[in-house]
Amino acid sequence: MAEQVKIIECPRDAMQGIRTFIPTPDKISYLKSLLLVGFDTIDIGSFVSPKSIPQMADTADVLNAITGFPTQSKLLVIVANLRGAEEALSFSKVDYLGFPFSISENFQMRNTHKSIEESVVVLSQILKLTAQAGKKVVVYLSMGFGNPYGDTWSLEIVSEWIEKLTQMGIKIISLSDTVGVATPNSVTLLFKHLIALYPDIEFGAHFHTRPSEWYDKIEAAYTAGCRRFDGAIMGIGGCPMAMDHLTGNMPTEKLVSFFTKAKAEINVAPHRFERAYNAALEIFKPYK
Repeated sequence: MAEQVKIIECPRDAMQGIRTFIPTPDKISYLKSLLLVGFDTIDIGSFVSPKSIPQMADTADVLNAITGFPTQSKLLVIVANLRGAEEALSFSKVDYLGFPFSISENFQMRNTHKSIEESVVVLSQILKLTAQAGKKVVVYLSMGFGNPYGDTWSLEIVSEWIEKLTQMGIKIISLSDTVGVATPNSVTLLFKHLIALYPDIEFGAHFHTRPSEWYDKIEAAYTAGCRRFDGAIMGIGGCPMAMDHLTGNMPTEKLVSFFTKAKAEINVAPHRFERAYNAALEIFKPYK
């Protein structure tokens, strides 16, 4: 029997760095094409300050527009504080709240304007809300493979934070290669170690990558036991703090190609994915 691999499509990550506002109807049309593909989950937007990420200011409008739309995909939105979590949980369609949690103090302050210690408090509050609402939290462990700020990184530090997060009740943790510094060796080391240590935790891979490095990162994570992968069609987006302009999101088409060849079960309908890919060409063409 083929192994099940979850592909999480991330149009939010693709769009959020584009400065020109993408019209809400265009977003809705594109997202509807993604909702038909069969992705396990779609990272559809975020409830954060519109001053910080103006592109996501219409997430509520988008969610209202797709309520009742037929899809088997679950929906995830990113939140960074209690207010955002409360707004996200007002939408029954939302299944997961994604919380960016960095083990780099510098990046956590830049990304959420909170220290790591303050972020732990916020995460605890969000967990209480999601438990009451019957929803789940996905923690994105930012700078999971290293950082450009000189903050100390090691397998031991990552493991310590994973232990703390699991004790808080987190069940899904996505290791984020925020600035594209992961190597096959570091990917293998982390996933093998953590999956063996925490068999009840669902570990994911949120890779940012240069075009020439995508295969090695996917192969290393998959071989080490990871079965949850984030991507964005055409590799659009990524972290603006990455060290060069070639580093973008993991292209979803590369994930689909890799896992099709590996004969893994991904539940992606090829013709519908092709239509979504063509829709991505259209929506992103004016902004590239």
